[in-house]
Amino acid sequence: MRIDILTLFPAMFQGPFSESIIKRAVEKGTVDIHIHDIRDYSQDKHKRVDDYPFGGGAGMVMQIAPIARLIDKLKSERDYDQVIYLSPDGKRFNQKEANRLSLCDNIILLCGHYKGVDQRVRDQYITHEISIGDFVLSGGELAAAMVVDAVVRVMPGVIGDETSALTDSFQDNLLAPPVYTRPSDFRGWKVPDVLLSGNNKLIDEWREQQSLERTRRLRPDLLDDSDMP
Repeated sequence: MRIDILTLFPAMFQGPFSESIIKRAVEKGTVDIHIHDIRDYSQDKHKRVDDYPFGGGAGMVMQIAPIARLIDKLKSERDYDQVIYLSPDGKRFNQKEANRLSLCDNIILLCGHYKGVDQRVRDQYITHEISIGDFVLSGGELAAAMVVDAVVRVMPGVIGDETSALTDSFQDNLLAPPVYTRPSDFRGWKVPDVLLSGNNKLIDEWREQQSLERTRRLRPDLLDDSDMP
């Protein structure tokens, strides 16, 4: 997969993308990530990419011209499955969407800033809009980094134990069950006996029951769209 990220602040991705799973995925060649500075496509001598909104109002708006030049250049070089805009009013990002995007060959992520991008960018170029929650960030960079992490980690070969990703929270509209490791008794706080029993059938039943109970208690909204009892 190739991911092209369009941003005003390329340095914001250095930390998240130089560690852990994303770094390993890049080194393996599983994902190819390219960061593009939108200012490089401004024809203003000061590399300006924003202007006042028509009709007045507070804040600034990202201009269409630099973004259009950059997207046109990328699309002339390859086909893209999705051109995604990170926006507070986009579709709520979830695990199902991460799984879907992981099957794409090429995607573009556009990071907004200020009061957003000129609406014509959204009308003419964007195929999909994503929000990571009902709150506003200073820009789309952190949201883009989260989307990339969620997408990359479910791609085949990225995680050593691929079944680990399949048992994560939200994969089946349920939260993950509690997990424990050694020691089995710490300060009198003990691991549930069933997990030490060696009975895989009972362990699986316990985990399923715990997932369902946790979801009903903490995130009952997830069950609204589920076939679970």
